[in-house]
Amino acid sequence: MLSFEEKLAVIEEFEELERKDISLGRVNFHFEDSLYDKQIVVYRLHPNGNGFVFAGEIEDYPTDDKGMVNIRDYNADELREIIRESIDSLALSPAEKDPVMEEWLNSNDQALVLMREDDGYFVYADEQLEGSFNSYEEAAEFLTQEGFKRL
Repeated sequence: MLSFEEKLAVIEEFEELERKDISLGRVNFHFEDSLYDKQIVVYRLHPNGNGFVFAGEIEDYPTDDKGMVNIRDYNADELREIIRESIDSLALSPAEKDPVMEEWLNSNDQALVLMREDDGYFVYADEQLEGSFNSYEEAAEFLTQEGFKRL
């Protein structure tokens, strides 16, 4: 297990993080350029070496209900990796993380394009917006009901 000082040294390698000292000698590190309300990447790093990193937007990490991963037993490389992934997850929009651009055709060879933009899904006929949806499932259901099939 890395000491508090060793963990601080690794975390401070990330110039995009801003240190915020909190109570009882603990430290938070914020990512001020986050595209989300969430800005704390490293949470409550304690002088005993315990602390958390936000991984709520990253797949393959077991998180608590706040999206945090305990980093008490992480080595330097593991700590760098999860911090980089956390920062990247907060720096990319949903459309950048999971892009969607699909062409759908009907039996008359008319084409519509389904695209993910920002936090929604949009259906276009050329430049004309045909519909906007909150989820991929809603958009796909609309297209299917209108007689379109994904290519």
